[in-house]
Amino acid sequence: MDSIENSQDNLPLWIALGKVSNIGPVLIKRLLDKFKSPEAVFGASESELLAIEGLGEKIARQILHGPDMEYAESQIDTVQKKGFRIVTRHSSEYPARLKEIYDPPFLLYVRGQIEDSDSRAIAVIGSRRATHYGKKVAEIISEQLVSSGVTVVSGLARGIDSAAHRAALKQQGRTLAVLGCGLDVIYPAENASLYRDIESSGAVISELPCGTPPEGQNFPRRNRIISGLSLGVVVVEASFRSGAFVTARHALEQNREVFAVPGNITSTTSSGTNYLIKQGASLVTSAEDVLSELEFIMPGADSRESLPIVTLEANQVKLFEELDDEPMHIDAISRKSGVGVPQLLGILLDMELKGAVTQISGKRFVKSNVKLYNGSTS
Repeated sequence: MDSIENSQDNLPLWIALGKVSNIGPVLIKRLLDKFKSPEAVFGASESELLAIEGLGEKIARQILHGPDMEYAESQIDTVQKKGFRIVTRHSSEYPARLKEIYDPPFLLYVRGQIEDSDSRAIAVIGSRRATHYGKKVAEIISEQLVSSGVTVVSGLARGIDSAAHRAALKQQGRTLAVLGCGLDVIYPAENASLYRDIESSGAVISELPCGTPPEGQNFPRRNRIISGLSLGVVVVEASFRSGAFVTARHALEQNREVFAVPGNITSTTSSGTNYLIKQGASLVTSAEDVLSELEFIMPGADSRESLPIVTLEANQVKLFEELDDEPMHIDAISRKSGVGVPQLLGILLDMELKGAVTQISGKRFVKSNVKLYNGSTS
């Protein structure tokens, strides 16, 4: 590794290279493959630059004009003040798997730590408008993955992404969040605490400069990094036009495994996942399906060992088995179980205190992801 690439004095040139208009990650990769360093790129002649495939006169003139050092220094100042780091493509911390993709980011803004163990990573992604079923499945799969030593990668978005990150943290596992905005712009705002939690148990990552807003065109670019960091991508819920569906396409292009969770055929949030399965994506109902496909675990390993265990009375076990994976209103539970509402509320309250059920707004209840002491499971 060339020492100049590790020099902090060289970092402004990396940032300035990304400031060149319309250059993009593919052209930057070609430039660095040819010239080896940003310093050499800015020192190249016009004829040398024009010899690079896809690099026209307009971009060549910008490079020949020289680096925007004022912009670069302002980025470095923000990075230092915020406690971020910049990891260049030549850094030992740069994820090796991400280098393999067609258009790798030439640098990453990072908060937290990227570790060697993160090479065992699986992306868990899905719809922002997730159903309760989708979020529950994302939680189950993510908890099982990190319990097997896998890092969960996602995009810090509402819905499935947030559920995946939180489940990984709940199991004290590692998780990486890839943003579609600058590292100093937390989006969505309600995920500020989740952002901070991920920093302490993984890393928050962006290829975009500090101050970049969460604009629509940033997210398809972000999605290729999510799949690029991962051995495979689990799509929990996705419509045909969702970002998760785009990420699955990136994964296929990057020769990554694509897994999909089957969903309700009448639900738009499952139209994309069901289509992926029809097109050959591996159908998954648990993390064990993913891990076995990737040969992470020995056959027969119990991927449910980490689930919390609760003890219920006989009437509570029967009621637990009556509940669905989607929230049920108290009246519907009463009709199904034959237990009157007043008595039922008391039983469900006790089950909620034990952690066996979760109450949703509007007097609706749903099973929690637990293992029953008597051998029955959710």
